[in-house]
Amino acid sequence: NCVLPSTHVNSKHVMDVYTSFTRLSLMSFRLKFVFGPCALQALDLVDQRAVTCLSSPSGRKAFQVIGGSGRLYTCFVSCHYCPCPAFAYTVLRRNEGPLCKHILAVYLCQSMGVTQQESVSDQQIHVLRNERQEC
Repeated sequence: NCVLPSTHVNSKHVMDVYTSFTRLSLMSFRLKFVFGPCALQALDLVDQRAVTCLSSPSGRKAFQVIGGSGRLYTCFVSCHYCPCPAFAYTVLRRNEGPLCKHILAVYLCQSMGVTQQESVSDQQIHVLRNERQEC
């Protein structure tokens, strides 16, 4: 057995780590229960800091998410849209879930305050929206 002297163990720190881990495990379980397998994939994107919020001076926003394959997806939370194949097939066509991992990652990053921020012009947001006629 390896026993550390009590001077090296901070019981408050151990308890804080345990509490944080328990909360994270519970949150992961709840997300997986509600959103299915895309929840863990979305948490992975959050962990990788793969979400960037593009904000224009007029307040318009778009979110760019680097997917697991490295592809960049431009998501519009205001109209609940992502151009990924999973969103088109699972959400729109088969109605099997409310969102894809990219949109869930955007929501999680926003709620956790870990979204990368980038300022862009109104024209750049306009171009991004025009590329996606769905919004």
